Amino acid sequence: MPCGSWSPPPSPTPDPATPRRPRLLASARRILANQHVIPALGARKLSELSAEDVDRWLADKAQTLSTSTLQSIRSILSRALARAQARDKVKRNVVLLCATPTGKIDRPSKALSLTEAESLLHAAEGSTMGTYVVLSLLTGARTEELRALTWTHVDLDGDAHAAPPVPPHIMVWRSVRAGGDTKTRKSRRTLALPLRCVGELRAHRARQAAARRLAGDGWQDNDLVFASEAGTPLDAANVRRGFRRIGDAAGLTAKDWTPRELRHSFVSLLSDSGVPIEQISRLVGHSGTAVTELVYRKQIRPVLDDGATVIDRVFNRPQA
Repeated sequence: MPCGSWSPPPSPTPDPATPRRPRLLASARRILANQHVIPALGARKLSELSAEDVDRWLADKAQTLSTSTLQSIRSILSRALARAQARDKVKRNVVLLCATPTGKIDRPSKALSLTEAESLLHAAEGSTMGTYVVLSLLTGARTEELRALTWTHVDLDGDAHAAPPVPPHIMVWRSVRAGGDTKTRKSRRTLALPLRCVGELRAHRARQAAARRLAGDGWQDNDLVFASEAGTPLDAANVRRGFRRIGDAAGLTAKDWTPRELRHSFVSLLSDSGVPIEQISRLVGHSGTAVTELVYRKQIRPVLDDGATVIDRVFNRPQA
């Protein structure tokens, strides 16, 4: 059975009643297979694939992929061989003889200090990407969510007379992921806007209206809050370049920072200000506190003084 005609094990036709997680996993497997398994091994016959071939393939991929991604693509290939073995196409599953190597170690994410965040906000004033940076840092929205944000899902006025009052807010209901949905169910949320974000978005909307008039018939109306000068969607590279320009203007070493670390900074600044981790998890759309605690929250105080402060208060010890 030639590998060139092989495709990942099919997933059932999506059903609205089917939980999203299995569908997401099936989609992720297919994407990984198309990117990493088929291009490298698709020309080989499964019956001729050896453990040495798999070891070499994994070792090559380990130069650019993380360990978790290596585990995923190894699992995809193993599942394909198990299917072939069950149909007497191969005698054994050689992937089971191969260990997953240690992958590329990514630079740990970090968080801006309050001083750095203030410098970045100051440098961000007056541009499309500046508004993007302000919104990302002050709401904790994911980069993929902001790129998909539409004006339909932005309310800059709210309703002060409602019961209870409705503040200005954004509806984080979409992302640039396949299918347009957010990462998880908890990620679909409505966030009140800080006053600074309201002002930035008003100014940004005026700038975009001017760009639309200038573009004339060349404007593509996608209702996107963050778009190019022609109204087309921004891609990840657009965001990175714009973010680095603002980071350089703020005096940061911009190449040492990534847009996703604005979200990490949001979590860390709130945590450092005493906001409970449970509340932060809801704001950033996590299903629980574990990811918020272990991945996103960075300690930005140089000294952990909470314990000493409480002990001094309890025992009423004078400071030295």
